[in-house]
Amino acid sequence: MKPVFVRAALCAAFLLPVAAQAHKMWMLPSATVISGDEAWVTVDAAVSNDLYYPDHFPAKLDQLVITAPDGSTAKPENASTGKYRSTFDLAVPQKGTYRLALVNQGMFASYEVDGQKKRWRGSPAEFKGAIPAGAKNVEVSEMASRVETFVTQGSPSDGALKPTGKGLELVPVTQPNDLMAGEKATFQLLLDGKPAPDLKVVAINGATRYRNAQDEMDTTTDKDGKFSFTWPAAGMYWVNASTEDGHTAAKEAKRRRLAYTATLEVLPQ
Repeated sequence: MKPVFVRAALCAAFLLPVAAQAHKMWMLPSATVISGDEAWVTVDAAVSNDLYYPDHFPAKLDQLVITAPDGSTAKPENASTGKYRSTFDLAVPQKGTYRLALVNQGMFASYEVDGQKKRWRGSPAEFKGAIPAGAKNVEVSEMASRVETFVTQGSPSDGALKPTGKGLELVPVTQPNDLMAGEKATFQLLLDGKPAPDLKVVAINGATRYRNAQDEMDTTTDKDGKFSFTWPAAGMYWVNASTEDGHTAAKEAKRRRLAYTATLEVLPQ
């Protein structure tokens, strides 16, 4: 078998965060900066036409990963999925910054066996051995996306912000819960743990349902994968980047499509 990895039709679970798509995936916390020993936040997660207005379908919570300030994994409570959105509560007893992430990764394949077309879908770990040895016209696409937001209890910290070294990730240079209107904020994008240069990054202030245009800003990462925005106004901003990569070896050509999205709150001066 000689697999050929190609760009396939992109399913909503992985690539709706891409800025060019009409639908956008997001998580929206009820607050991003809080205080108090018994503090909680409620988070909505959805895919929608208008930012932060659930009108299409809910995000799946089975790939939700919440990292507490000390690096441990926190558990959501009261999780539920409705017609248009998913929601969950999160207790935030630790002082510092929490990272909330929906991490999706999968592979899609089509191939022929004895003249009959077959399809396969699963995780990268399941792919080995999934396609019959005699299969022909094998087409496979690997896709990965990360949708994040951040919540800080008391003083900010960086214990939860360490990159995993997998896929497209954001490393804050400016603390993500210390953003102010009129001020410049800088971040870094990594691809598999290395700086990701020359990527287009888009930022859109939410509540697009009540505007005639999205009024998006865009910039490009530098050689170190860094980019900056100066926020024109307060609000919840949807920040997105995507890329493709691949390689050709003796027996296969591999292509990945990756996307990163964050919801960041910008506060008034």
